[in-house]
Amino acid sequence: MIRLIVSLSVLALTLTAPMADPVQNYVENCQECHGAERLGGLGPALIPQTLGRMRGPNLVSVIRDGREATQMPAFSETLSSEQIEELAVFLKQPLADVPPWGEVEIMSSRVMNEDYKSADTPVWSSDPMNITLAVETGDHHVSVLDGDTFETLDRFETPFAVHGGPKFTPNGRFVFIMSRDGWVQKYDLYALQEVGRIRAGLNSRNIAISHDGKWLAVANYLPNSLTILSTDDLSVAKVKSVKGKDGTPSRISAVYQAPPRESFVLALKDVPEIWEVFYGPNPPQMGFAHDWRDEGPVKSEDPFPIRKITTPDYLDDFFFDQSYEYVMGASRSGEGGQVIDLVIGQKTADLDLPGMPHLGSGITWKYGDTTVMATPHLKDGAVTVIDMSTWKTIKRIETLGPGFFMRSHENSRYVWVDVFFGPNKDVMHVIDKESLEIVKTLRPVEGATVAHVEFTRDGGHALVSVWEDDGAVIIYDAETLEEVRRLPMRKPSGKYNVWNKITFSEGTSH
Repeated sequence: MIRLIVSLSVLALTLTAPMADPVQNYVENCQECHGAERLGGLGPALIPQTLGRMRGPNLVSVIRDGREATQMPAFSETLSSEQIEELAVFLKQPLADVPPWGEVEIMSSRVMNEDYKSADTPVWSSDPMNITLAVETGDHHVSVLDGDTFETLDRFETPFAVHGGPKFTPNGRFVFIMSRDGWVQKYDLYALQEVGRIRAGLNSRNIAISHDGKWLAVANYLPNSLTILSTDDLSVAKVKSVKGKDGTPSRISAVYQAPPRESFVLALKDVPEIWEVFYGPNPPQMGFAHDWRDEGPVKSEDPFPIRKITTPDYLDDFFFDQSYEYVMGASRSGEGGQVIDLVIGQKTADLDLPGMPHLGSGITWKYGDTTVMATPHLKDGAVTVIDMSTWKTIKRIETLGPGFFMRSHENSRYVWVDVFFGPNKDVMHVIDKESLEIVKTLRPVEGATVAHVEFTRDGGHALVSVWEDDGAVIIYDAETLEEVRRLPMRKPSGKYNVWNKITFSEGTSH
């Protein structure tokens, strides 16, 4: 009888307790930092496109415990466990309506640093061409490293969740950094100061810079658009809606620069097309006027005309040959790849690339009397080496698991590839370029994710990330493969050397 009375009392309390109201809880606790429409403010956008890529602790634990070294507080004392769970579910729901984000909205987001003071020469004495940036995702900062001494010249805050590689102006002075929620930051490496930032999209994939350094293209998932910015003052030059030839809207998987063609090349997510957007004064017609469409016929006064090329399959990822005439592409289905000739706008070859290749991380090097391209795979434990004169596979090198990044340098005889996924994520393989054999397997920190290699300007040192919150950048002698030094960092991811990036080193992805 006593047990029954207790059970009834508990039931009565449950029925009378207020139900969790995630919308109201968001308004009261989150809106000030993350915006009324969950599209970000002081804090990042809280939408599925952004949250789906969050690494580390899940959303519930972030709400409950906060994030160390950020302005995100813990709500364990404010919200109940049920309220936190309901709020997490609410934040993962798609927006009912995507608000407009065109030129007006983008320009209204632009913030220039009023305290910025330009410096025509560096305020430091290091080699300007051997500066390396290390992106620290643990607390959203970038460390500026002297590539000779490995001393930190500056460590500056970035927008939330930097994605895609930073892009440098041709002289290496300015760098542009993009975040998942569309913010583009301009930073002056000479003055060690932020110049300004602008939100070019609501959910973005990556950026590309024109070969002359004048234009920055931002690929957006949300909305379906390509934003082209002036690198001079971050003003909007053009916002292009992305729709296929049949009018189907599409997200952009990635945007790349094609310097000899004076164009940007886009991989589209939702239509079997690739786009070439020309920024040069005299875009080539190449006899394919029927492909030149941008919501109707291309007008001569359009400064960024588009060529749309139909492809046999969806292409989520690209790799270019050295001439930028051929595009090696693959879809996330992992069934293989294809080669598209940009001159004639047609497929010219198929590629034997099962296991979801990560072509965006591919590299090339001289191999006998030919040039080869190598790529890791996101599903298979292998590296595929392809002859770029015949498009045939030369060798499939077995690894200890799927990899994400590959790197080398023209002055190095080795290729480095990580094992980013699975139980062997603490492994870094070193492959000989001539024998195509793994000559050494490094395990610098047992159980930690070890990934992404960058070389110094001369190729003498290789920098490896220990991709953990209490991680480090480990510096290796690139010839002896011996460890030289460790630089403690907060979940370092990519590293980017100025010289290697602006000269399109054969050992780095472009």
